This record gives sequence, structure tokens and C-alpha cells, in this order.
Amino acid sequence: MKTLLKSIIQALFLVAALPLYILYLINLLIGDKDRVFSSFSQLFSLIPGQFGTYLRVAFFRLSMQTCNKDTVISFGTLFSQQNTEIEEGVYIGPQCNIGKCVIGAYCLIGSGVHILSGKAQHNFSDIDVPLKDQGGSFTKITIGEDSWLGNGAIVMANIGKKCVVAAGAVVVNDIPDYAIVGGNPAKIIKMRQ
Repeated sequence: MKTLLKSIIQALFLVAALPLYILYLINLLIGDKDRVFSSFSQLFSLIPGQFGTYLRVAFFRLSMQTCNKDTVISFGTLFSQQNTEIEEGVYIGPQCNIGKCVIGAYCLIGSGVHILSGKAQHNFSDIDVPLKDQGGSFTKITIGEDSWLGNGAIVMANIGKKCVVAAGAVVVNDIPDYAIVGGNPAKIIKMRQ
């Protein structure tokens, strides 16, 4: 009964998100895909409570590359890239900033976590060109299934499955499966196996 009720609520919120999704599609005709997506993400991030959680997931199910219906996306969380994938059972805490990535099934993302679109988003090699004009490249980061990213972690490299990233860790290099990492830059503390 509880599963059926939850499915009905999810369907109702999907219908409720449709008018804003249509507005989103209209804006795509005149604007850059990721800028429009980011703007709508900002709007949805400000809706509080359980109502906001259901409405955010409904909108992102329609607009993201993939967003599973059994996801929790908390208040104040921003997404900057439409090309993001969120698999089943993911919890994303409040006030996160998430770029281009794949978040595997059953991951826990703590509060204030930043997942960047790789570590080459900004070039800075030419001192005669303003930083804002030097460009960069976005890489799709993968967070392996059943991993936990502690509060305030900054991630700019891939994380394997069943990993634990300590609060405040800065991940600049790929992390293998089953690793527990911490520090700046993040280093392996021990393995879970």
C-alpha cells in the first residue's frame, strides 16, 4: 500500500512539474542548454520541505539525461549540467553543487558537497588572456554505486563503487573501488575489503 501511495504521489508531482517543464523547453529554443537548465535548477532548489523534494525529482526526471524516481534531492542543491545521471536510491543532501556526472545507485551525498565537471574546467596558462576568456573542458565524473561522500567534500575525479569519502576531502585523482579516503588532496586511508 505504501509503495502504491508513493507511486501515485510521484505521478501527481510529475504532472505538477509539466507546466514548468514546458516553459523550460520554450527557453531552450532561445538559450544555451546548460544555462537554461542551471537557471531552472536554481528555481527548483529554493522550494522547501517534502513538497520541494518531490517537485525537484519530478522536474529532473523530465529534464536531466537520467534521474531515477526514487531519488532525494534536498533543499538548495544546484545542478549546472543537463548531462547528469542519477541512478536509483540516491540521497543528495542540502546545498550541494553538482556538475556533469553519473551518480551510481544508492549513493549518499552529504551536505555542501561539490562535484565538479572534472579538473580542467578552467584554463589559466596564458597570463595575457583574462581567466574568464581562456575556456576549459568538462569531463563527466562517475561516482560508483553505494558510495558515501561526506559533508563538504569536493570531487573532481572518478570515485569507485562502495567508497567512503571523508568530510571535507578534496578528490583530485581517481579513487579505486572499496577505498576510504580523506584529506586534501584525498589519499587512501584504508580499504573496505
